[in-house]
Amino acid sequence: MEEKVVIIGSGIAGMSSAIYLKRAGIDPLIMEKEVAGGQLHKANVIENYPGFEKISGPDLAFNIYNQVKKLDVRYLYDEVINITKEDTIIIKTKKEEIKTKYLIIATGRAPRKLNLENEERLIGKGISYCALCDGSLYKNKDVVVIGGGNSAIEDAIYLANICNKVSVIHRRNNLRAEDKLVEQLKEFPNTQIIYDNEVVEYITNEDKLTKVKLKDNREIKADGVFIAIGYEPIANMLKLENDNNYIIVDSKMHTSLPNVYAIGDAIKKDVYQLVTAANEGVIAAVDIIKHEKSNL
Repeated sequence: MEEKVVIIGSGIAGMSSAIYLKRAGIDPLIMEKEVAGGQLHKANVIENYPGFEKISGPDLAFNIYNQVKKLDVRYLYDEVINITKEDTIIIKTKKEEIKTKYLIIATGRAPRKLNLENEERLIGKGISYCALCDGSLYKNKDVVVIGGGNSAIEDAIYLANICNKVSVIHRRNNLRAEDKLVEQLKEFPNTQIIYDNEVVEYITNEDKLTKVKLKDNREIKADGVFIAIGYEPIANMLKLENDNNYIIVDSKMHTSLPNVYAIGDAIKKDVYQLVTAANEGVIAAVDIIKHEKSNL
């Protein structure tokens, strides 16, 4: 299969690129191994995206996806296993091989793990990285949220509405989340914040999580643990110039290889927000459009 432009990843950055390319007469192919919208599906409430006073992440993802599909942008649901760049860009997936003139990497980031013993085994049996996805499984139960940023506190607020007790554990003596979110969390009588502490062990019974052990040897009842300690960029298959695996790009989203772009949470930047991701998707698309028009 040969393509003009392939976009790997269909979060807000990738879908924004696709919209601009398609409207300019360039037919991109979006490759996605999971579901369109990416990390948007893990956001309970979004209140800082222009045009929406308040919207859920899944609803925003669905709105953008519908816009993309109405433009007849093609999707290929498959997993990339290798990318090479010589005279052309070759993408190998589990199902096929695709050649493309331009590649836009919009693979985003994956949740960072604590990497404690049994963590992988307990995923789905008490360990989760998405409160919005799995919170309903712990209705009226005791849960722990690990982290101190906006995502962690947003998760804790969401869980406080449905769980019996929510304990937020943060390794520092103050939260990094916005004051508004912290005050909102403190309004719930079923929440507590434990500062200057860390989870050091998962305690189980019959292969299910029951408690967590803290650095100070305390044990806290936990039917579920929601880990929200940030993200790590997904592996850089092309070995592009990077900083701790975050791909380095210039102002036009060019990477260190010709015709290869990177956008969204996969790149090294100062601000990781929905609006910046959408902006980067547009910048990459417009640069490709200019190149194609100059070759006519």
